[in-house]
Amino acid sequence: MEINLTTKIYVAGHRGLVGAALVRALQSQGYENLISRTRSELDLCRQGAVEDFFAKERPQVVLLAAAKVGGILANDSYPVDFLRDNLLIETNIIESAYRYGCQKLVFLGSSCIYPKLAPQPMQESHLLTGPLEPTNEWYAVAKIAGIKLCQAYRKQHGFDAISLMPTNLYGPGDNFDLQTSHVLPALIRKFHEAKVNQSPQVSVWGSGKPRREFLHVDDLADACLYLMQHYADQEIINIGWGEDVSIQQLAQLVADTVGYKGEVVFDTSKPDGTPRKLLDTSRLTQLGWQPKITLKKGLLDTYRWFTEHHG
Repeated sequence: MEINLTTKIYVAGHRGLVGAALVRALQSQGYENLISRTRSELDLCRQGAVEDFFAKERPQVVLLAAAKVGGILANDSYPVDFLRDNLLIETNIIESAYRYGCQKLVFLGSSCIYPKLAPQPMQESHLLTGPLEPTNEWYAVAKIAGIKLCQAYRKQHGFDAISLMPTNLYGPGDNFDLQTSHVLPALIRKFHEAKVNQSPQVSVWGSGKPRREFLHVDDLADACLYLMQHYADQEIINIGWGEDVSIQQLAQLVADTVGYKGEVVFDTSKPDGTPRKLLDTSRLTQLGWQPKITLKKGLLDTYRWFTEHHG
């Protein structure tokens, strides 16, 4: 189908980090027929409610960014919630989208779908080649099921559903709670509070040696809209920056961004986690898309948002 500025597009999960970025990107590119529902308006875990919504609204395109998400502690503490809720959300939306005439569905997965010890950088072909990271396997299994569901609907019904796998994301609207956030927003908060309190040093978990890749969420949204227009195949597509930094480099970048002048120390009694997590983005590059927002610029943008909303 041809997707134009009047195509009816449903963004599922529009209040989350990714969903909000998708709405920003769609609006900035001139798409004018967007629909969304808050959780209180539509419980995506309830099949009947989702069917009623699709029967009434009949979106032509669905961007599926809704998910139950959380850090290691939450994943480990609530395995039923992470597996069940994500299976329900994706099954209900994909089935109703197909049943009620949706022409294109974009499913957002996660880089945690890959085996814990996958070769680096991780290629799309590494999916299902080894055991998962135990601390978030419930979420990962649900996301893998979503990928396979999209592929199954394409194979059996010819439904144009594509699956995209983003790397570690950050940006405006991120979660900065020190107990539940990911490493980058946690560091922003930690260094900001140390600056405000004039603390002489900041302690960072681990040795600082693990390497991680980070992509600004607005770059992800831009990639999603590009692939919505230009990609229609069953193979999953990695979306990332294509380069990584050490946690030590990241901590220094955050300290510089925040303007913290104290000492940065690494607590080697705390776990490092996986030594490296980097996506191979060559397939995405060959399709004609590349990210634009450097980590330095993205950190400034994110810190500005943090100070306006949490400062």
